[in-house]
Amino acid sequence: MADWQVVSGGITAPKGFKAGGIAAGLKPSGSPDLALIVSDVDAIAAGVFTTSQVKAACVDYCRQRLQAKPSARAILCNAGQANAATGAQGWADAVESAQLTGQALGISPELVLVASTGVIGQRIKMEQMRSGIPKLVETLSDNGSDAAAKAIITTDLVTKSIALELMLDGRPVRVGGICKGSGMIHPNMATMLAFVTCDAAISPHLWQEMVSRAADKSFNQITVDGDTSTNDSLIALANGESRTPAITESGAESDKLEAALTEVCMHLAKAIARDGEGATCLIEVQVSGAPDDASARQIARTVAGSSLFKSAVFGRDPNWGRIAAAAGRAGVPFEQDHLRVQLGTFLLMERGQPLPFDRAAASAYMKQAAAGAYLQDDTVLVAIDIGSGSGSGMAWGCDLSYDYVKINAEYTT
Repeated sequence: MADWQVVSGGITAPKGFKAGGIAAGLKPSGSPDLALIVSDVDAIAAGVFTTSQVKAACVDYCRQRLQAKPSARAILCNAGQANAATGAQGWADAVESAQLTGQALGISPELVLVASTGVIGQRIKMEQMRSGIPKLVETLSDNGSDAAAKAIITTDLVTKSIALELMLDGRPVRVGGICKGSGMIHPNMATMLAFVTCDAAISPHLWQEMVSRAADKSFNQITVDGDTSTNDSLIALANGESRTPAITESGAESDKLEAALTEVCMHLAKAIARDGEGATCLIEVQVSGAPDDASARQIARTVAGSSLFKSAVFGRDPNWGRIAAAAGRAGVPFEQDHLRVQLGTFLLMERGQPLPFDRAAASAYMKQAAAGAYLQDDTVLVAIDIGSGSGSGMAWGCDLSYDYVKINAEYTT
């Protein structure tokens, strides 16, 4: 049984956090496009960012701020312009956005982190930003998570949020999160922005370690199309407002908090994969028997990201050969005669040998998953075992449909 329970409230479920979102005119559509998350007090801040050599100004800005001091009070996020590959002026726009937010909140700009999403190469519309930030601050509310979640999305079809409550030292602690992402999704990290809040008190180095490990098990294990972005950011704030004793070293309490944090990140990551551009179902790949967890996660990512396998899922074709081929090229050594592949309840391969199975029924299983899109029964489950090792891991993806090409062929036109 889990040590936590799901609660409402998203990023404002933890004590001492407010959020808001407005339409500031950054998107041509007039949809909400500017979000703000604020802690009542200084919070410990941690972040994980894209590994791309082409980075948005917000990524460099946040890295610089967190390296100087791992604390923050606010996160400002604009949707519409990625402000990536925009040179010195793009950097100046990111700095000004933080300054404007700090002024509107009455806090130091150094306590403001920024994030952006949208079309690469386009600067933030600063006129709209300047007029929008004061209006945004006025909307801040302790139930503003949904508004913020709506204001950070781009091609997403649905908003994505979660909050959990657990007990630490006999007192309730909450972890909440929102994220966006639908296309340009691949490990290290993806076109995703994720913001997590927590009201536990924890030392900066432990919080950063927890957030990094949680990212490895969640956002770094999803793929939609094999493309990593320029703006990927996971930012997590812990403000201590639960009044629980500070966690300063690893132990039972830190393990419980990390488990809840990881669960929040995994829920959000799966929501991104489930909402992949043009997707009709979620794919979950479970790998066991590997030499270690990292190897298992590597195989799982490779299978989940295989264009051939993703296309087969869209066609409801139980082509296990594509699963086996992807596992074999993942870069993890294993004996072929140890390979076991299962699709849902259908055992397709055992000890490296193909098995007879009901192809029509297996196809129907995938059709049923597509029929349950955006529900909890929309998952095509693949289980792979490669040997007797103790390593295990999971990855998530989605099928590759005709609509993915259409959406991205017309993205800027």
